[in-house]
Amino acid sequence: MFSLFNTQILHVNEPETVREIATCTSLDLGKPSYQQRERGPLLGHGILTSDGAVWTHNRKILAPELYMDKVKGMVGLIMKSIETLLNSWKSMIEKKGGIADIKIDEDLRSFSGDVISRACFGSNYIKGEEIFLRLRALQEAMSKKIFLGIPGMRYIPNKHNKNAWALEKDVRNLILKVVSDRKESSANEKDLLQMVLEGAKNSKLSKEATDNFIVDNCKNIYLAGYETTAVSAVWCLMLLVANPDWQDRVRDEVFEICKERTPDADMIQKMKQMTMVIHESLKLYPPVLVVSREALADMELRGIHVPKWMNIWSLLATLHIDPENWGQDGLKFNPERFEHRSLQATILVHAIWGQSKGVSWPEFSHG
Repeated sequence: MFSLFNTQILHVNEPETVREIATCTSLDLGKPSYQQRERGPLLGHGILTSDGAVWTHNRKILAPELYMDKVKGMVGLIMKSIETLLNSWKSMIEKKGGIADIKIDEDLRSFSGDVISRACFGSNYIKGEEIFLRLRALQEAMSKKIFLGIPGMRYIPNKHNKNAWALEKDVRNLILKVVSDRKESSANEKDLLQMVLEGAKNSKLSKEATDNFIVDNCKNIYLAGYETTAVSAVWCLMLLVANPDWQDRVRDEVFEICKERTPDADMIQKMKQMTMVIHESLKLYPPVLVVSREALADMELRGIHVPKWMNIWSLLATLHIDPENWGQDGLKFNPERFEHRSLQATILVHAIWGQSKGVSWPEFSHG
């Protein structure tokens, strides 16, 4: 156990206890309150930070849109974004005479943001990309705020806070403008924004509460997905470059299944070698290093008394390489360990999960 300023933290990395936390359905175990306090302008009260009845309401609306059958339907929009990315890389290579050094991390961030814009805002995805850029600026502004954890500092009108407040207002206005345009149009959209709008309409919230619900969950969908997806893709590509034998195996599998056709959901589901590589990449380099929860009431976890307001942290980076759970090759790139072992992966574009002896962290589960 340790503390950061006035926040008390219990570090839990024992696999059975982690499993109990991950599968806990009690609303007494929720999201850390410090996230909302310190990252309120960025996260609001969306599904990533809410608890209790608010979280239940958010999940009821959002989760069905992110089940596998719905995600399969998004493969078409993902391919449009991929084509744009690959064409830009081809153009750069042609300009350099056939060989070019390409710094891909920024491109992959833009790619993941483009996919989320298309999935969330449909035909309004150009406006979605503008929202995405403002959110990234807000995220950067929030990262520069010092005095984290000191009470009251987030209310001081200094340079960093005023910049963050202005960006938060811009993001809110942009999202509500897209919402207003959607309500005025007669288009029958089937995107995430439409599901959020319908959920808000049926919830009997006040006008301000409805606007907050829409804005906060749109922000959460972006922030949960773009950075983690891009980081995971970069690590996966790096591991394939460092292991050319697996690069050949994955390439051969793709050629065999696709046969020069554009991949669809059924083709991707047949790519066993690629799936193994993705799982191994997420094991070695999880996009989120710490999963945190907070006890909202006194509770017991496998005989451990956890008092109210105690935060619980599990370090995925250590869980994923622990030799007691993964063997002596836990630090090595070995996708074959997943040949007969499946991972329960999060459907949300920003996947927060950890695996150790079957332990998983679906972000859409409360505990």
